[in-house]
Amino acid sequence: MGFHTKPTTFIGHVKVKVTDLQRAIKFYRDILGFKILEQTATTVELTTDGKTSFLSLEQPDNVIPKQGRTTGLYHFAILLPEKSDLANIVVHLVENGIRFGSSDHLVSEALYLHDPDGNEIEIYIDRDPSKWTWSGEEVEMTIDPLNFERLLTSVTPTKWRGMPENTVMGHIHLHVAEIEKTEEFFVKGLGFDVVNRFRGQALFLSSNKYHHHIGVNVWNGVGAPKPPKNSVGLVYYTLVYADEEARQQVIENLEKLGYQVTEDNYQLTTEDPSGNVIVLTV
Repeated sequence: MGFHTKPTTFIGHVKVKVTDLQRAIKFYRDILGFKILEQTATTVELTTDGKTSFLSLEQPDNVIPKQGRTTGLYHFAILLPEKSDLANIVVHLVENGIRFGSSDHLVSEALYLHDPDGNEIEIYIDRDPSKWTWSGEEVEMTIDPLNFERLLTSVTPTKWRGMPENTVMGHIHLHVAEIEKTEEFFVKGLGFDVVNRFRGQALFLSSNKYHHHIGVNVWNGVGAPKPPKNSVGLVYYTLVYADEEARQQVIENLEKLGYQVTEDNYQLTTEDPSGNVIVLTV
């Protein structure tokens, strides 16, 4: 489908903060089934294929718990390759006493849960794009109950054996302070298309006609403040562009709009109008 490979612009990596790294590792490794790629005293890189990392955790100095009613992470979303994978992890979560919510979004079927620090995680599968309904430039999405009876017919005898090798970071959803400037930033700056508008409170944005690579909402309140830098939540996420030319065009677009792009440790970084940090990569 090409929604998470070049030339589509997609989420490459998400880094989040936790209060207790060892407790978090136990959850992400033993419950969700990630493998450890690299680890230090304060950080860990998680992998599914043993080669690359699309999720990392950090325990900052003087870390404080997740703060409510701020901008920042709503959830990051892990995209599984097969329906049987979603069915198998349902059984696995139930067997391990992990509470989770669920939804059928028409374009996808999803589970929602929290890590021990309250960082929200979506785990989902996509329906075939041929089954997505488009009205002009907008794709139809909703929040319907997930049909577990139908889903669980896909459980396999091997059950859950950890995150499949070709799992990817499907999308990220953010709390923002307002909608208008946010839309300008993502569309005119970063080059995404709006593919769904939800009641004036949320936008869903994508590249290459995906249902969404990025969601933004004002559900924490218009004018919500940035969270403290040392609080649990999002550190940054990366956007992967097709090539250096595409990235340079985005940098020019952002600077014309008045946004800064800074270089630090060979990373090019910017912030959306609500202070969410984005690393621009190729």
